[in-house]
Amino acid sequence: VCAGAIAEKYLKEKFNIEIVGWVSAVSSIQSKDPDLAEIQRSRVDQTIIRCPDQAAAKKMEEIIVQAKDEKDSVGGVVSCVCRNVPPGLGEPVFDKMEAMLARAMLSIPATKGFEIGSGFAGTQMKGSEHNDLFVKKNEKLGTRTNFSGGIQGGITNGEPIVFRVAFKPPATIGLAQKTADFKGDEKILEAKGRHDPCVVARAVPIVESMAALVLADCMVRQEYRNRS
Repeated sequence: VCAGAIAEKYLKEKFNIEIVGWVSAVSSIQSKDPDLAEIQRSRVDQTIIRCPDQAAAKKMEEIIVQAKDEKDSVGGVVSCVCRNVPPGLGEPVFDKMEAMLARAMLSIPATKGFEIGSGFAGTQMKGSEHNDLFVKKNEKLGTRTNFSGGIQGGITNGEPIVFRVAFKPPATIGLAQKTADFKGDEKILEAKGRHDPCVVARAVPIVESMAALVLADCMVRQEYRNRS
């Protein structure tokens, strides 16, 4: 996170790239999608769960408190948008932008899934619906929709990068569970001490930082190419 804060400062001050993450789901509670062009960290941090949807945030907090009282845990989803990312970042094969982001996000402890743009929901659409058609936006070329999540063919297209990261329920819980020792004999596992019933609120700045590190690497690489 410390390194990510430096990377974010570099991206914002030199390229005006903004990265904002938020909690979009806890267990079965889903938040409404915010305006990706307007969402700011100040709004995200208005709730302790870091969810900009106030109504959903209250329900998320309740389900986490319930899990804590039951000595159990719940998982959730952190969404993230990266705005003002220039086109041309990434490679067509081994260093695809979405592959680099996925590698970074799935390196975070407790992560179990990564999807970008339409993600798995895109499998239920036809190509004619899912294709992001290019249009003129002011003086620039952009896409009418953003099902690709700002990345096409592994390379950024200038649209906002939008992705989601799934976090599992923490494995260490206070509830007694059956397990086995190294000999295979049945034992009872009962954890002691303080354990988070849900990690997504604390994961938001980590997701933002990992995204910043990936994008900062790409911008440095692109600048070197331009000088060459």
